[in-house]
Amino acid sequence: MSSDSQKPSTGRGPRAARRADTRPLIQFEQISKRFGDVLAVDRLSLEIHEGEFFALLGPSGCGKTTLLRMLAGFESPSEGRLVLDGKDISAVPPHRRPVNMMFQSYALFPHLTVAGNIGFGLRQEGLGRDEIAARVADILALVRLTGFGARKPEQLSGGQRQRVALARALVKRPRVLLLDEPMAALDKKLREETQFELMELQRRLGTTFVIVTHDQDEAMVVADRIGVMNEGRLAQVATPAEIYERPNSRWVADFIGDVNLLEARLVGFEAGGALIDCMRSRLRVAHAPDAKPGDTVWVALRPEKVALARSTPEGADNVMSGTIFDIGFLGDMSIYKIGLDDGTIMKAAAANIARRVEQPFAIDEKVWLSWTADCAVVLTA
Repeated sequence: MSSDSQKPSTGRGPRAARRADTRPLIQFEQISKRFGDVLAVDRLSLEIHEGEFFALLGPSGCGKTTLLRMLAGFESPSEGRLVLDGKDISAVPPHRRPVNMMFQSYALFPHLTVAGNIGFGLRQEGLGRDEIAARVADILALVRLTGFGARKPEQLSGGQRQRVALARALVKRPRVLLLDEPMAALDKKLREETQFELMELQRRLGTTFVIVTHDQDEAMVVADRIGVMNEGRLAQVATPAEIYERPNSRWVADFIGDVNLLEARLVGFEAGGALIDCMRSRLRVAHAPDAKPGDTVWVALRPEKVALARSTPEGADNVMSGTIFDIGFLGDMSIYKIGLDDGTIMKAAAANIARRVEQPFAIDEKVWLSWTADCAVVLTA
């Protein structure tokens, strides 16, 4: 999935749900980290389960890499406890933790062969030559690099170097593998392929993976659950589908994917849903918000939930009209920017399902927008 897609994959939510009742492998308990006057992580609590593929997602400076480095042992918490498999490891040095980390730069030794790079940590631990050779051969097969052991890093493609770095991190058989922006250096197509390879590898090994990324689509594709971070805190922790379809705040809704955020007023409730006054229109939503009539709320509506038509749609819950003033062609879909009659700007996305060069709608064309009551989310924060 590319970073410019409009709707991220909904990930592997059912798998995460099956693990929800298992004992947590990793527990951050009211963890804080200060660097001088800067509070990088602020009283954060989080549980990650055995065998889970967990993503820490957020903008630059939100604290996600600091959290990962504390788990690796490269930083110590200023406050709180870090528990791994029931034991407090807050003061345990990195080399004594059953954790390994794959860095964004890969950090391969240029003078060593692929096999030499992968087996370096095993040699440091004093393992015998035959055992090292066997484990290196096994991991090379696992990452599909059999026959590459004698090559130097400079003889490999970017994707192959990434696999070598991954193999080096996994060959020591850690309980937890930490990945810091592992696909940032790859081009778009290779990054997409590598995401699915990483998911398959994690499934086969059953190792707990914790990945840090600022790429929301990457997190949506690979993760069982995502922790969305902002200013050192967790804004929301949920499956990719839940975060995309049911964000808990305007900030999360705006950060994840593309969204129309419309200020509105709650009028009242009906049949499990609610009535909203928004943009001079009375709207229906299927999910009643935790608010009282008269409160200001915000309607979050994904562009792909909005249908466009040249005439007034019949039987739709929510209908508005406007004029198209801009069109973005993305190959598989087109994004339409529509100026509504009250001056509000909305986006609608439509799949390009027919082989045609011309757009089904044109700039300056009058259109009707509609969506069903269960498509929008009403937010109170």
